[in-house]
Amino acid sequence: MWGSRRTRESKTVTCIACGGSVRRSEAREYDKHGNRWERSGKEFEHLCKDCYRDLCHQPRDELEALLVEIHAVEGTDSRTAFLRRYGELVEERYGPLEERER
Repeated sequence: MWGSRRTRESKTVTCIACGGSVRRSEAREYDKHGNRWERSGKEFEHLCKDCYRDLCHQPRDELEALLVEIHAVEGTDSRTAFLRRYGELVEERYGPLEERER
């Protein structure tokens, strides 16, 4: 059923953020759906520890779906177009962004 722990720990994976290669035992799992505890039928991507520490750990409800939708709708690799569409969709769904008082 499961491979031996020794085999899994010696496997190397690629960090999706920096592209570095690290041992699986020294990487952190990333689940783009936000629920790494539900493991059935999933393939996980990995982050090295440094990139994982730099990652925002705030809830990201609906973010992955929104990003996928923007790319599918936009169909372009233009960063400016992508960010413009992101701002438009966020405002449509959640209302205008407001500056917070400091």
